[in-house]
Amino acid sequence: DIVTMNSRVLLVDPSNQARQTLTLCYPEDSDPGAGFISVLSPMGASLLGLRVGSLARWRTPHGTEGMAEITAILFQPEASGDYTT
Repeated sequence: DIVTMNSRVLLVDPSNQARQTLTLCYPEDSDPGAGFISVLSPMGASLLGLRVGSLARWRTPHGTEGMAEITAILFQPEASGDYTT
């Protein structure tokens, strides 16, 4: 139940209940439009290591604050036995 690299998570924005599915990835695989968020981005860094039910908080380079609750981990490599990805 912990967000690790290459985890796919379901997030809910507490302010408007909007849902979003993201995959935490390495910078070279980042494609925000397709839902692949770099671990080095403010949002990605805030997700790493959190558990289901945790509230992630981050600040964008423009100073805007964001937050989202991790409501589910849809895929986690370690949980599926993949220790090399």
